[in-house]
Amino acid sequence: MFGIGMPEMFLIMAIALIVIGPKKLPDLAKSLGRAFSEFKKATAELKETMEIDTDFSDIKTAFEDIDDHIKEKTDTRVGYEAVEKTDSENSEEKKTAPEADEDDIEDF
Repeated sequence: MFGIGMPEMFLIMAIALIVIGPKKLPDLAKSLGRAFSEFKKATAELKETMEIDTDFSDIKTAFEDIDDHIKEKTDTRVGYEAVEKTDSENSEEKKTAPEADEDDIEDF
């Protein structure tokens, strides 16, 4: 933990006992314990939030891919319908084109 071994930890505790005093040391230890606990919870929540954001971004990209695919298919279908409509209009024009009468052919 933080590169501190047992001898260094005992030295820090001895200095804290001398500086802070035996009456206030347990309260200080409780406060430090609570602070570390809250820090640990906040870190865990942050990690969880980051994981959720990553999951949402994965879902968002999947929906965007599906949306692009649908747009491509829709654009292709619209183009296909336009070609069909043009073809059907052309065939109707051919059907409604005036046909030559036999009298007109004989005049030539």
